[in-house]
Amino acid sequence: MYPAPPPAPQRDFISVTLSLGRGSEDGKGWRRRSCWRKWKQLSRLQRNVILLVVAFLMLCGLLSYISVADPWKAVRGRSPGEQKTGPANPPALLAPQKADADPKTFPGAPPQRPQRHFQRGPPRLPIQVPTEGEKDRRLEESRRRAGVAGGAGQGEHTQRAEVGWMGPVMGPWRGTQHPWRKAEAPTRPSLQASRTQTRPATPNERQKAVIDAFRHAWTGYRKFAWGHDELKPVSRSFSEWFGLGLTLIDALDTMWILGLKKEFGEARKWVSKKLQFQKDVDVNLFESTIRILGGLLSAYHLSGDALFLRKAEDFGNRLMPAFRTPSKIPYSDVNIGTGAAHPPRWTSDSTVAEVTSIQLEFRELSRLTGLRKFQEAAEEVSRHIHSLSGKKDGLVPMFINTHSGLFTHMGVFTVGARADSYYEYLLKQWVQGGKRETRLLEDYIEAVEGIKRHLVRRSEPSKLTFVGELAHGQFSPKMDHLVCFLPGTLALGAHHGLPADHMELAQALMETCYQMNHQMETGLSPEIVHFNLYPQKAHKDVQVKPADRHNLLRPETLESLFYLHRFTGDPKYQDWGWQILQSFNTYTRVPSGGYSSISNVRDPHNPQPRDKMESFFLGETLKYLYLLFSDDPDLLSLDTYVFNTEAHPLPIWAPA
Repeated sequence: MYPAPPPAPQRDFISVTLSLGRGSEDGKGWRRRSCWRKWKQLSRLQRNVILLVVAFLMLCGLLSYISVADPWKAVRGRSPGEQKTGPANPPALLAPQKADADPKTFPGAPPQRPQRHFQRGPPRLPIQVPTEGEKDRRLEESRRRAGVAGGAGQGEHTQRAEVGWMGPVMGPWRGTQHPWRKAEAPTRPSLQASRTQTRPATPNERQKAVIDAFRHAWTGYRKFAWGHDELKPVSRSFSEWFGLGLTLIDALDTMWILGLKKEFGEARKWVSKKLQFQKDVDVNLFESTIRILGGLLSAYHLSGDALFLRKAEDFGNRLMPAFRTPSKIPYSDVNIGTGAAHPPRWTSDSTVAEVTSIQLEFRELSRLTGLRKFQEAAEEVSRHIHSLSGKKDGLVPMFINTHSGLFTHMGVFTVGARADSYYEYLLKQWVQGGKRETRLLEDYIEAVEGIKRHLVRRSEPSKLTFVGELAHGQFSPKMDHLVCFLPGTLALGAHHGLPADHMELAQALMETCYQMNHQMETGLSPEIVHFNLYPQKAHKDVQVKPADRHNLLRPETLESLFYLHRFTGDPKYQDWGWQILQSFNTYTRVPSGGYSSISNVRDPHNPQPRDKMESFFLGETLKYLYLLFSDDPDLLSLDTYVFNTEAHPLPIWAPA
């Protein structure tokens, strides 16, 4: 018997099968079948997620291509000279985007910045105006042709006054529509300046006197109050209101218009290095808007320096918490460091003039930055007051409650303090927006008719036309010097096509405002006057109470003289302004530098200096005097610019 054979040894091996010929050619088909099998093995949710990711990546790639390609298309479309240096005259104001194309603005989000090929804001202007004769002639001819053909299409241009050191230089700028809102009336081209000024005008003798007055005032501020709000010229010190250099900012555009290059450069350096808004301080919404925000925007438009726009945007953002009220009627005060806003300590009301005289500045800030929130907040106030009850033939009460949104102190109507600039900004917003917002125009015309019906009277014995006040049906012959803005506003409206009797009333009131100065022993108007309504022996038309005899260096009479001279050409308005300047020099000029408000305009021997030079003396009073004495209608043309209530010029929006 044979023994069992031993078990076979265990072997480890790998079997490899190589496919040749036809099998090799079918490899791709095998892979396709394998991928398809894996795709089918995925759940429906997984397949949908993968498809969504692929679609998103393709969309991102397409958008990236477009954003990269557009600038190159723009460059290829330029002439060789433009590719090297850029446009000689980039558009001053870009047409704002439509509402549905605008990005949303979120609290705390950084401002939306335009891409390079969108030229927001005015060009960076040269300080010196070109003087080459041939170049000027060619430029003037091309702009004349553009002015004739322009105004209808998006690519067409209108003219915008760009003020050089001694006067405006007209340049093309792109027409724009009222931002984010359909026009209430058909768009019309804005009026154009009559000619292009290619060389700076030489100041005449009266303008030189204004420059001398400005330099004297600036010297005092530079020595004793540099960087502070207001100069105290008698004590050679300063006072603070907000601690933001009010006088310096208020005077920026005045220096530019007067051609004070050195002074402007010093002030610009201070704004760049020292002006900081991150500070725990309450500011009045109205006063800081018209002086600081308006001053920065105007300096930006005249100089083209983006520093001023950056500061304006920063400041505008810090004012926005004032609008966080139940009624959307803003609080009077806001802390620009903490964002806490509140009404005055003694009331929950705001004055109607304050909440309705910030629109020009906030609208322009939205226009330049592309941020809708500024304009929307300010215009919400205008729309609310437009539909509010409690008016009397277009006249508004002086106060409005920030919680209820209703007028308070009913039955009292004035065109003076606490209501004055409401009427002014109705007209000026209409002008600023290209004369298309019919709601504003209707409110303004109704208000003028209400003023004529209820507030206009004539004094005795000289029959001076004046504007009084109405309190619960009782007429008072009291007229603030502030009301002397009204002749200029009425004349501006008549210039823009409103009824001719507006100009007649403007001229009559202008005579009265002049007499308010002329009948005083110092030649300077008091803060408030009362008119005689009945003939009285040995009584003049104008009477002044002891508490009202002060003069704060206010600009309103000079403002209206400027408008009346611009529109009529009558030299008597310049002569009247010259008399007032001489009175300022005689009774308010402080030898060490600066001008002081006075307490008694009826005592030429002792006018009693009050030791304060308001910021508006440099920002408004001297600016209007300089413009009044100019015989050049293109020096800040009133067909190109609209002045805010602090005399800061902002451009009129030409329709697209």
